[in-house]
Amino acid sequence: MGTSERRVGTVSRGIRCPIIREGDDLAAIVVDSVLEAAESEGFAIRDRDIIAVTESVVARSQGNYASVDAIAEDVRNKLGGETIGVIFPILSRNRFAICLRGIAQGARKVVLMLSYPSDEVGNALLTMDQIDASGVNPYSDVLTLDKYREIFGKTVHEFTGVDYVKYYCDLIEQSGAEAEVIFANHPEVILNYTNNVLTCDIHTRARTKRILKAKGANVCGLDDILNAPVNGSGYNEKYGLLGSNKSTEGMVKLFPRDAMPLVTRIQAEIWARTGKHVEVMVYGDGAFKDPVGKIWELADPVVSPFYTPGLDGTPNELKLKYLADNDFAHLSGDALRAAIVGKIKEKKSDLVGDMASQGTTPRRLTDLIGSLCDLTSGSGDKGTPVILIQGYFDNYTSGR
Repeated sequence: MGTSERRVGTVSRGIRCPIIREGDDLAAIVVDSVLEAAESEGFAIRDRDIIAVTESVVARSQGNYASVDAIAEDVRNKLGGETIGVIFPILSRNRFAICLRGIAQGARKVVLMLSYPSDEVGNALLTMDQIDASGVNPYSDVLTLDKYREIFGKTVHEFTGVDYVKYYCDLIEQSGAEAEVIFANHPEVILNYTNNVLTCDIHTRARTKRILKAKGANVCGLDDILNAPVNGSGYNEKYGLLGSNKSTEGMVKLFPRDAMPLVTRIQAEIWARTGKHVEVMVYGDGAFKDPVGKIWELADPVVSPFYTPGLDGTPNELKLKYLADNDFAHLSGDALRAAIVGKIKEKKSDLVGDMASQGTTPRRLTDLIGSLCDLTSGSGDKGTPVILIQGYFDNYTSGR
């Protein structure tokens, strides 16, 4: 075995950057930070490295913020300002509470319809054991708040300790609206209360809108609120309030918009300074599920809203253990390695249906890489809003 053989595959590094403020030249900061990290840590930029920038600093540099007053005005204009059905929100102080404050300010009454036993991304109001013991059928039964409390009492979130039913009720009333809460899993139930509906689900929103519009409802999704500026506010023409986060008690930071120029400029500047062709993406939430809390991480509408074309597609990989256990079960040592290297080098460009690819991950590259980035950067105080991934597109033959 040669001494020059590369012994490391994929490496994911968090890159520390200055605190980003509105109006900062984010592309320059990212490029400088990556190259300074490479110099200080003694590694080189290589072709097909990936530079990923978290969506929060992109939105911050764009100044893409909006107040609860702007949310309230848009909701009032689009849904009439009287009784509004707010259905299927996720249970989150960071993601939805500030949005709900604005929504409630734009209505006289809010009928809040919560899915149960959990929200769309797995935050649980109840456990399935509680449902089973109660005799309630979540697929058909509609519960009033009184009935819910009679059967289940006070219920708190496993991780946060928050009673989201009370928290959301109090927030609506504090914002000046009357609150009524029901629990149901079929969208059309809300039409027994009002014809003006704001559906707050993320990944199932198209179906929910279709069902309600077919029943004649006046329906908006969160993606229809702040999809254009309101009195000079931030906005997102594609996702509206989807992907927003709490900034302050009266402001939300929206999902970034129009960031293709950012990723292409970073790519071009790395080329100009290193002669290496890198891929660049903006990432938000990863797409993975917690096995204990059952929470699906993806509260953003997509993992990556902007990326360079080289990140299109899905992996095209062979399963090494399948080859070792089947095609080359009779080989070992250098002979086995040589056989597997040869198989990889001659693999087809499309392995769909090939047994040797069974068990590889048939997901979009941007979802896989964005999840890796989210896990690397974390959601707290690591101070690494830029991720550099090296060797992602390597395989067993690389460096041999």
